[in-house]
Amino acid sequence: MSAPVPLEGIRGDLTCKAPLAKLVWFKSGGQADWLFEPADLADLRLFIERLGGQLPVMALGLGSNLIIRDGGVPGIVVRLGKAFAGVEAGEGSTLTCGAGAPGILVASTARDNGIAGLEFLRGIPGTVGGFVRMNGGAYGSEVADVLETCEVILPGGEMVTLPVGDLGYSYRHSDLPDGAIVVSARFRGRPGDPQEIGAEMDRIAEAREQSQPIRTKTGGSTFKNPEGGKAWQLVDAAGCRGMMLGGAQVSEKHTNFLINTGEATSADIEGLGELVREKVYKNSGIMLDWEIQRVGRP
Repeated sequence: MSAPVPLEGIRGDLTCKAPLAKLVWFKSGGQADWLFEPADLADLRLFIERLGGQLPVMALGLGSNLIIRDGGVPGIVVRLGKAFAGVEAGEGSTLTCGAGAPGILVASTARDNGIAGLEFLRGIPGTVGGFVRMNGGAYGSEVADVLETCEVILPGGEMVTLPVGDLGYSYRHSDLPDGAIVVSARFRGRPGDPQEIGAEMDRIAEAREQSQPIRTKTGGSTFKNPEGGKAWQLVDAAGCRGMMLGGAQVSEKHTNFLINTGEATSADIEGLGELVREKVYKNSGIMLDWEIQRVGRP
């Protein structure tokens, strides 16, 4: 298959038929038609400009909140590496973060610089790009509370700086268009004591360890909490704790988590999620919405 753009001057790695299962937490799913790992921001912009919107583009971070379907992902998957993982503290209790920076690095840098208010990012298993796109949140806070601006490359290659008010944030949702790639973000916290910030981060880490199956092949919270309720309680009340389909299982530890017990396919995992939704609806009259993103061909 010929490359989707002329490669002269492109310094990153472009791979055809790239396996994606190893790059996502569920460890399942098919290939990307093309996987592009840019050398830096200039390299990414050049690639996207040359692509000119001719193929669909999807950004991939840590792959923690994602089901890659078994038929693979059409078009281009862009994986942002170390060149996009920097975090720098600035004036006024701000942090400027690359889209590839994981939440634990953002929270730790904030702690080291006496910036409070970002501790909750310690509890989200993902990267800044995913947080910004999905208004990620945990432990009573969300990105909409702390984001000032983000830099985004649009499908045609234009790079724009968007204030938080332009993102149309709601619960686990933004109005960013498909194919837009978040490349950096600026967060604002408040002055705080590093020891107190560190203690709160430790509390969050311990709470995750005790309540979530974080040492399994999982994808994080499966369903959005319905208004005024908790998804896990509805799943539990419907009798779904421990339920299995193929190699996929509803976690015994936290019923809003699905687990790949070994050799589950993505169809097993997504199919189990749909069975859970049906059982919850029959039991409560509430149809749960997916929080985990499901992409690609069945």
